[in-house]
Amino acid sequence: MNHWLKHPKAIILGSLTILLAAILACGSSATATPASSSTTSPTAVPAAAATTAPVATVAPTEAPVMAAVPSGTINVGQKETGPYFGSPKLSGNPAIFLNNAAPITETLGIADFDSNTILPNLAEGWDVSADGQVWTFQIRKGVQFHKGFGEMTVEDVVFSYDQLANSDKHARAANMRKIFFAEDGNQTTPDNYTWRVDTGEPFSDIPILELLSGPRATQAWIVSKKQFDQDGEEEANRNTAATGPWEIDEWKTGEFWRMKAVEDHWRQTPYFAELVQWEIPEESARVAGFKTGNLDTFVMALDSISEVGSVEGASLMQVPNAGQAGLNMYGQTYVPDPDTGESFPNYNPDLPWVSSNSDLDSPEWEAARKVREALSIAIDRQAIVDELLLGFGHPLALRDWAGPDEKRLEDDMVWDFDPVRAKALITEAGFPDGFAVTLTPALRGAPSEVEACEAIAQMWDDIGLDVTFQTIPYGTLRPQLVARTYEGITCHSVAIRLAPVQGFANYLAEAVFNYSTEHPYFETKIREAQGTTDRVKREALEIEVARFNFENVFGETGLYVFDNVWPVGSKLAPWDGFVKQGDLRQINGYEYMKPR
Repeated sequence: MNHWLKHPKAIILGSLTILLAAILACGSSATATPASSSTTSPTAVPAAAATTAPVATVAPTEAPVMAAVPSGTINVGQKETGPYFGSPKLSGNPAIFLNNAAPITETLGIADFDSNTILPNLAEGWDVSADGQVWTFQIRKGVQFHKGFGEMTVEDVVFSYDQLANSDKHARAANMRKIFFAEDGNQTTPDNYTWRVDTGEPFSDIPILELLSGPRATQAWIVSKKQFDQDGEEEANRNTAATGPWEIDEWKTGEFWRMKAVEDHWRQTPYFAELVQWEIPEESARVAGFKTGNLDTFVMALDSISEVGSVEGASLMQVPNAGQAGLNMYGQTYVPDPDTGESFPNYNPDLPWVSSNSDLDSPEWEAARKVREALSIAIDRQAIVDELLLGFGHPLALRDWAGPDEKRLEDDMVWDFDPVRAKALITEAGFPDGFAVTLTPALRGAPSEVEACEAIAQMWDDIGLDVTFQTIPYGTLRPQLVARTYEGITCHSVAIRLAPVQGFANYLAEAVFNYSTEHPYFETKIREAQGTTDRVKREALEIEVARFNFENVFGETGLYVFDNVWPVGSKLAPWDGFVKQGDLRQINGYEYMKPR
């Protein structure tokens, strides 16, 4: 067993009958008794223990577990798959995450929550200079690309990272450019399996490590340069030669992705021969597919537990602290576009939560701040956790702080549910009759993400707002967010961060993916946090940013931390102990699933 892929925090709930009895006896509310995420060990990777440069890693010593000849098919119900993309340059969400969760693609490192670090994967290890400026990666030998494109070498690694650096879709393209391809840095390849990267100036380990590790929507994955050169960009994007235990075989937009097992895979040969992810947007249709045996597992809303309980032989896997949800209030782009010097398209001070003045002491800023505070305190976070998450989670003040870092937040950083005060604040801000707002759930595979966002829309309606609730595929929404043309508010879930500074990258004007909450304060403080290799200093800067976030209700408005519960059909044996750590909104570990 690859110990660096173990996930002992995943809890087998066993027979649904026992769990359902507890829930139904008490009602689907706060009195349900699942294992609470607040009482389990958090599944997040905190920063390295060193206070200066990050420590070097070592390769795992255990040999991969080889399966017999793969046979059979795993059928998975997804909310959205969209068209298949495999190119680091061309891929956007949800393709990035689905590729790595399956996985078709793989990364240089992988998260290990037991040792609180990132462990080697496609890299056998890496060393870091004492000043944190030079990283030397030892690329794993003998790893084969799909479709007969031969062995992976450092040339493929550099090519893949360069492709991502030039992406106009990937959320961390700006970080990739300024770290791995810094204008004042350099990189060398002494041999076919060594990559030495000089970042030009010391850079915090956290933004680097997040690019190394998956499954996340922010990782860098490796593809074949030979395929790109031989077949061209389009073929390499749509029929990718990557390195994972599953190889893309066939796909149809809006219907399915079909993958086939890679026999004699360097890490883990799948037990099943085929994996099919079906796009099924409706929860009721996914539940029906599971009940009829057409689906073996699916992305499930928690209120479907009772329906799943009617399936003979079914079981559940609970994964604590699977992710975190927050609100994004778009249009607050108080920093000009660094490329044009002009305001971004969605900067709109006519929106009640957007100020016409970025001065924190101005009356315009205070009026918009009151609106943002009203929107936050009008939300009953505990009710969402109790009623819609069935207790599988807990309220969160600031998104990006879930996991071990949550206890670092100061005691006053709590959003008390107060609709009366929310109404008063809106009146004080100049909107006694309320205002219109568009609210959109970002469909990213989190449990009950639509239902929770619908509940927020109702809570805002209760304080007199005119809420337009808009549900569209994430593949349709995200381009608007990247282009900074969207002017509403979204409910948005993300992974548990390696450290808060990881999420801060989304609040810089240069970021490809941005929450449209940009301010000169962020440009200074976040860059300072990203640029230090001293953990104590970085954590102090993170707290400063958190204080700014909370007092101004700006950038990091949290909603809740959620556990995930994955249904396991009668054909599959639960794969507890083989859940890849990272982003747990989507099901992963398919290569470790065994027939029951």
